[in-house]
Amino acid sequence: MPTTITRRLAAALAAAALGLTAACTAGGDDSSDEGPKSDEKQTIEVWHGWSAPHEVQAFKDAVAGFNKAHPNITVKLVEGQTDERITNAIRGGNPPDVVSSFTTDSVGQWCQSGAWQNLSPYIGKSKVDLNQFPQAVRKYTEYKGTRCAMPLLADAYGLYYNKALMKGEQPPKTISELTALAKKLTVRDPDGTIKVAGFMPSAQYYEHMVQHMAPPFGVKWLTDDGKANFAKDPAFTAYLKWNKELIDWYGYDNVKKFLRSLGQEFEAANPFQKGKVAMAIDGEWRTKFIEKEAPKLDYGTAPYPVADDKQSLYGGGFIAGTVIGIPRGAKHAQAGWEFVRYLTTETQALVTLANGLGNVPSTIPALSSPDLKLPPQFKTFLDVFKHPASNTTPPTPNGNDYIVRFQKFVQDEWETGKAKDLGPALTKLDGEVDGALKLAGG
Repeated sequence: MPTTITRRLAAALAAAALGLTAACTAGGDDSSDEGPKSDEKQTIEVWHGWSAPHEVQAFKDAVAGFNKAHPNITVKLVEGQTDERITNAIRGGNPPDVVSSFTTDSVGQWCQSGAWQNLSPYIGKSKVDLNQFPQAVRKYTEYKGTRCAMPLLADAYGLYYNKALMKGEQPPKTISELTALAKKLTVRDPDGTIKVAGFMPSAQYYEHMVQHMAPPFGVKWLTDDGKANFAKDPAFTAYLKWNKELIDWYGYDNVKKFLRSLGQEFEAANPFQKGKVAMAIDGEWRTKFIEKEAPKLDYGTAPYPVADDKQSLYGGGFIAGTVIGIPRGAKHAQAGWEFVRYLTTETQALVTLANGLGNVPSTIPALSSPDLKLPPQFKTFLDVFKHPASNTTPPTPNGNDYIVRFQKFVQDEWETGKAKDLGPALTKLDGEVDGALKLAGG
């Protein structure tokens, strides 16, 4: 991969722009013929989003195992596919047989609209035990009891730290420790320009977006009845106050200048890899990028720090991942299911993918496979993935609209200082989110 939230966020926005829910619902219930039986000779078409050479090869290596197990099924792989293309194919009535996506936030849309088929009948016939997947993974692959997706590897988030820049300091476990260490490790020019950031709190810094930085404060994204919770949950206020106080310590103009000086997240000039950031929240895939692009970097990983009054959360983290399913109108749905089942439940297939992509295997048996060949720093993410305090964002019928709105508020109004009175601003945001959810059928 990486199967990043950055990719997922862009994909979800594209899907929303296309009117995914309305477009897919317009097609009616899925009543298509499931096509040939899985033991008949046939060719299935599989669309996936990976595009980098090492990603594409890893997927091919995993599929080779399926080919041996099912010699009657020829698999045609189509790489670099987006949610927009998948949506258009489903809407046009000519989808592939299997689709995968980095956009876990869109599962609610796909399940509710029927754009991705309900997999429960297939799961029942195949006697697949869903308990092999951690609870958080099961949550982001279904919506209101409808399972339209299966997990295909996972992303877990943690703290990366540059050992040379840390100068013997231990990785922080609490937000107060993180804040103190961020200030201690920051290096500035006389005019305040940031040369090395101890930790960059801005939601505009790569993986420090709200979806990753709010959970350490113990936030609950939605109420029990599925409504927005920003004004009601004091954990959001705690996150926002910490965010603004540390940004103000740096100086917002200095933060903007620092952010503008940085390159793309997924290139060799990544600031953590270049020693411009001492500590950063990132996904497990960063270990693979460091291995290829900064092999001499001396770094460590740890669970990310949590709010001082939420220390029981330490060890957990944010979890998401790639999802895979069968679109409505698939011509070889039975064979497509055999492919989905193999890739998502066979330990060797998951290990092959994990080794090639640098991602977390998404079943409990695969997590302990002796065949995993990953760097020592990767253990943090395996532990985070299994931790009971790990969490994800709940699905809704309009995808991650509530996350997009919160992110926009934080980066455009809160960090800039435009929003002066937090309480009313969050109440207004709650109303906007609830209005959008109601329109989407939530």
